[in-house]
Amino acid sequence: MSDIVDARGLSCPQPVLLTMEKIKKQTKGEVAILVDTDTSKENVSRAAMSQGWKVKGVKPDGTGHKITIAKK
Repeated sequence: MSDIVDARGLSCPQPVLLTMEKIKKQTKGEVAILVDTDTSKENVSRAAMSQGWKVKGVKPDGTGHKITIAKK
């Protein structure tokens, strides 16, 4: 089961900052990030990849998106 970062209702850069904080604490595994804007979806995905994490998937989730990232 992956850890979850709920960044719904937050505007950038908050979702990116929360994601970066989480992946600095968790150096491997899987993390799901919940966002509710396309801008946050793109920025979080780009930030995670810049830190060596792979975007495993982006799925619609209610009114937003669920981004799943992973690192071995």
